[in-house]
Amino acid sequence: MAFVMIARQALFQLKSSTSVKACVKECKHDNSNSNVVQLPEKTRNSSVLVLGGTGRVGGSTATALSKLCPDLRIVIGGRNREKGAAMVGQLGRNSEFTEVNIENVDSLGAALKDVDLVVHAAGPFQQAAKCTVLEAAIETKTAYLDVCDDTSYALRAKSFKDKALAANIPAITTGGIYPGVSNVMAAQLVRAAKTESKGKPERLRFYYYTAGSGGAGPTILATSFLLLGEEVVAYNKGEKIKLKPYSGMLNIDFGKGIGKRDVYLLNLPEVRSAHDVLGIPTVSARFGTAPFFWNWGMSAMTNLLSPEFLKDRTKVQQLVQLFDPLVRAVDGIAGERVSMRVDLECTDGRHTLGLFSHRKLSISVGNATAAFALAILEGSTQPGVWFPEEATLDGGNRPKRAWIRNIRVRILGKLSKPTAFFFLGFATIHLKGITIQDSGGGDYRFIRRFSFSTKGCRLFRGLLF
Repeated sequence: MAFVMIARQALFQLKSSTSVKACVKECKHDNSNSNVVQLPEKTRNSSVLVLGGTGRVGGSTATALSKLCPDLRIVIGGRNREKGAAMVGQLGRNSEFTEVNIENVDSLGAALKDVDLVVHAAGPFQQAAKCTVLEAAIETKTAYLDVCDDTSYALRAKSFKDKALAANIPAITTGGIYPGVSNVMAAQLVRAAKTESKGKPERLRFYYYTAGSGGAGPTILATSFLLLGEEVVAYNKGEKIKLKPYSGMLNIDFGKGIGKRDVYLLNLPEVRSAHDVLGIPTVSARFGTAPFFWNWGMSAMTNLLSPEFLKDRTKVQQLVQLFDPLVRAVDGIAGERVSMRVDLECTDGRHTLGLFSHRKLSISVGNATAAFALAILEGSTQPGVWFPEEATLDGGNRPKRAWIRNIRVRILGKLSKPTAFFFLGFATIHLKGITIQDSGGGDYRFIRRFSFSTKGCRLFRGLLF
């Protein structure tokens, strides 16, 4: 079963892996009841605390959860009561604000006392000394999810697995859009390759693109600066290697609407988790932004500023305050498009890839995080601390159907505007009433499942809804 499940309005286009040509279709906002996710009765009225809920990522997550599950009680956690009241006003009924300091154990304990799940979106996670929220969640026996994008923090979170098991709580780290959805995309590519290919998966590459700050504001700016102070960890034929941040530029095609973009090496946690969990010997991750001069600026910072300076959160925050007005002004022109491309190569020459594109990162990241939250609330996630690609699997490395059902592109796309999500090279799709037309005018109709490979074949022209 694949992760490729999408709203009826989305458009797939499948071609040979030698050409990456996306087709993006406008999706109308749908406020109908078909958007509502039906949770089990025992968790339908659960309380979810969103830390950082007044920020772009946390606020987007809270909005998505409120729309997907109107019966959920959404608690916005933050320090600013004025912003909290404004967010509650947007969410409407079943929402409230609580003042909380994530660095204070007593404050965290009080905030977690009456909630069923805490979503930690109060970044940046870089250079954080402790996993205070996860520790408090374990202490109060509260399910946990974070949108961490830092390798050290994610590995530290994983070290609490035994304590989470003892407390009988499920926890997912790096459960946002990238890392997060990108991990699940990689897991499904690898699983399909092991099932359908005679070769073994040997090379996995993550490519990300975001216009400007992606509409995520100061937090993503701080994250980007802090990542420039970290050596990049990648894997080459099973060997761990360290590289200079924002080096190794490649020009990658993200398809129609975005096109070819320059991307650069960054130290991201999905590289480590994909290598360890999925067993891929060669793994790397690259990121690029726009306009092009932001990439030049990021590269210049790695050369002009010392790693010690870029690792200092106080100094980085000063940089953020300096650059934020300019970044916001440019964002108004550049927009906030986002795209994720995951490439997998096998020893037999098979090359498959998954691609996701959206006009607004600020919306899609909230929908992605909400998908992971719902997977936990549904009861599909076992106790322990998991990376996204681990949480999709059972003990026999077979995907959990209920878990993947919640991490579906319907959540990423149906509540959103322009969206494209498709796999090139292969697809296993669970949709109803789809007609596939080939170049000869024939069609193939399926009701529930269809699996095929397009490697070396130009037969399939597209999926028509």
